[in-house]
Amino acid sequence: MLRLTLAQMRRSLGRLVAAGIAIVIGTAFVTATLIAGDVITRTTNDSIAAQFADADLVVSAPADLTAADVDAMADVDGVEAVDAVQLTYLDLSNGSKRVFQMGVPTPSDPRFQALDVVEGSLPSAPGQLALPESVAERLDVEVGDTVTNLRNVWDDTATEGNEFTEVRDELTLVGTTDDPYGAYAQMGGAAVLSAADLSAWEEAQRTPDEPGRTYSGAMVALAPGADLEATRTALVAQGPEGAQAVTPDEHAQDRARMMTGDRDVFTFVILGFAAVALIVAALVIANTFQVLVAQRTRTLALLRAVGANKAQLARSVLSEATILGVASSVGGILLGALLTQVALLVARGADLGVPIPATIAVTPLVVLVPLVVGTLVTLVASLAPARAATRVAPLEALRPADAPSVRGGGRVRLVLATLLTLGGAALLAGGILLGTESPEVGILVGVVGGAVSFVGVLVGAVFWLPKVVALVGRLLAGTGSTARLAAANTLRNPRRTTATSTALLIGVTLVAMMSTGAASARSSLDSALDDQYPVDVMVAADNYGSTDQPVPDTVVRAVSEVDGVADVVGLSGTEVTLSDGSYASVHGVEPAEALGVVRSPETLEAFGDGTVMVPEYSAESYGVTDGDELTLTGPTGETVELTAHVGAVGDRWLVTTTDALAIDPSAVVSRLWVGLDSPDDAMQVVPAIQDAIVGTDAPVEVIGVAVERATMQQVIDTILAVIVGLLAVAVVIALIGVANTLSLSVIERRRESATLRAIGLSRSQLRWMLALEGMLIAGVGALLGIVLGVLYGWAGSAAALSIMGDVSLTVPWRDIVLVLVVALVAGLVASVVPGRTAARTSPVAALAVD
Repeated sequence: MLRLTLAQMRRSLGRLVAAGIAIVIGTAFVTATLIAGDVITRTTNDSIAAQFADADLVVSAPADLTAADVDAMADVDGVEAVDAVQLTYLDLSNGSKRVFQMGVPTPSDPRFQALDVVEGSLPSAPGQLALPESVAERLDVEVGDTVTNLRNVWDDTATEGNEFTEVRDELTLVGTTDDPYGAYAQMGGAAVLSAADLSAWEEAQRTPDEPGRTYSGAMVALAPGADLEATRTALVAQGPEGAQAVTPDEHAQDRARMMTGDRDVFTFVILGFAAVALIVAALVIANTFQVLVAQRTRTLALLRAVGANKAQLARSVLSEATILGVASSVGGILLGALLTQVALLVARGADLGVPIPATIAVTPLVVLVPLVVGTLVTLVASLAPARAATRVAPLEALRPADAPSVRGGGRVRLVLATLLTLGGAALLAGGILLGTESPEVGILVGVVGGAVSFVGVLVGAVFWLPKVVALVGRLLAGTGSTARLAAANTLRNPRRTTATSTALLIGVTLVAMMSTGAASARSSLDSALDDQYPVDVMVAADNYGSTDQPVPDTVVRAVSEVDGVADVVGLSGTEVTLSDGSYASVHGVEPAEALGVVRSPETLEAFGDGTVMVPEYSAESYGVTDGDELTLTGPTGETVELTAHVGAVGDRWLVTTTDALAIDPSAVVSRLWVGLDSPDDAMQVVPAIQDAIVGTDAPVEVIGVAVERATMQQVIDTILAVIVGLLAVAVVIALIGVANTLSLSVIERRRESATLRAIGLSRSQLRWMLALEGMLIAGVGALLGIVLGVLYGWAGSAAALSIMGDVSLTVPWRDIVLVLVVALVAGLVASVVPGRTAARTSPVAALAVD
């Protein structure tokens, strides 16, 4: 029987090609989605963990680490190198050009090196310096030139109030660097100096009563052959109370979750889309294969007539389906992997600004899931047709072929479709509600509900879809007899019309759903980024000094004139004393002006005269809660009573300008908030602001948080680009589904087409009739698919993203119009080959009895 099955497959190769291609593309879709999920995770983690380079572990503690803690880590078994995470700030100048630049020490181990050397080398001795390329250009220096660094040194012998004296170091530029993964993107890169210089300068600046230097963390590199878990445990035991040791990837995952309510939203989004896409692709495969096997019912009945029993026929069909499923799934896996690898190469060439991996990671999951899914779907799709074929009496195979059945669905089908649709819709609504508490459960329930309801829609399509097609067909009937025939054909066989339109309905639903979900996810994630990075750029004269240092007017003018800057707002800084004797830094700003530059204005809803906005971390430290009445005393004794509201913008307490001047009449503008025309342009605008400030010779720091936001935005755009790129696959699946189903429809109507030719219909009219029929069915299927896709996209976004707060439900109009146009073209193209086949067949040959 196996030889007979293989022989039948060879003879039916043409018919199997369409089903095979659908399976190939469906499994390629699944493969590409799984690989894309891995790429997204790697890209996001690499972007965030870039500061730790190739360190094996990062150790931290709630109360920070002391120098003794770091030294003790070096003695732990399995540890080869340890570097404390150190940052300093350098006041660098060359002639009249001056920059305030973040600096890091030369790493003790190459695995800790996050920067790439472009020219020269990193510092290897005191008195040397390496600068980011852009900073070297800004200072107009080259390798070998001298750069001046201005720093403060504590002098015990000086009179009171003059203990700090200025010292100028002449440093030799030994190299320029690039920051490929954006480890220090917020500060426009990082200068590198020798570890000896950094330690000596910090010691020289430390006052006698100042505690020893502490570090936010330490990077650890393991010795060859050392066990990661054993070393991790030993480091935690060696460290201070509450110490933890995590890998850079684990740190990156924690950092990514900070923006999304401690949820890995990127993974949830891609998994939600992948799960539903897999189900819908499975329906396309099932639809195509069911129609194909149904066309072979008569051949199978002939086998019954020559002695084959029912079990043999069933095994033959299932064997054929298994062979087709395995072969096509393997092809799909290879195609999906190849397409994703090509996409990575294109993305790397496009310089997206994020660390795109050079190669895909082919894991057992990537291979086994598509292989099993593709084979099982093909096998399951063949069960019902195989069972129907075994019920055909042998003598039926010897009768002339009957005209296709014209009946619609029965009551059982109607009841089943209604129950599935309503039950699935209820589960989908439940998934949205559950998503507010647990997105994992919400997505799981939502996907099940969406799949069940969509199956219900497809099962019941035979009742309503032909009627919708007929309604639209009446609008075209007035254009001529060919159009009337095309419209009438859609009503003659509801099952055939439903099967043909459903093929595209499934594909378009997938396209519209993913496009809507991607647009809604982009909009919602934009809102999350607004909350995380409320101010695009800060220019500060007080970030590491007294609040009485003003931002010069020349800086304000220079920043305001930079292209891409929308608005500049000044903040007056001062120091206040609380009733318990503690101190806090306060900034004053006009509420109306602040609302013009803050990207999350709802944060300042309670802001106004008589209020003080306190950052959440600061409120916890000071024991401040919403509604507390605070007494703030200024430097010269002025006292103001203010109501506290927790949740400020920035890292300082915020009051109105009026209240700031009441606290400190001599308060000066010590900080600027800068709003950009678009945060997406931060990569270009922030360096331009830094360039503009260089010529002012002002010791101010530019903090471009918008650069980090833009980096995160590019990661999100990369995710959505992968998703949108996969939409083309869904369109191809839909086109193949329509072409295959319409071709089989023409075979069914061979006699009907011959009769029309015999009574005078020309070949061109026959082709045009099929073209109109194809476009009519495809157009209606596309319209209905768009409606379903938008609803499912909204529901999926709500289930996956509601944990973040309000979800922005967006309609991607451009994509929807494009999908509709493609669907109409698909219907036209799908009718070309069947139309030519029908037109070539002789009426006499077509009317002959089989």
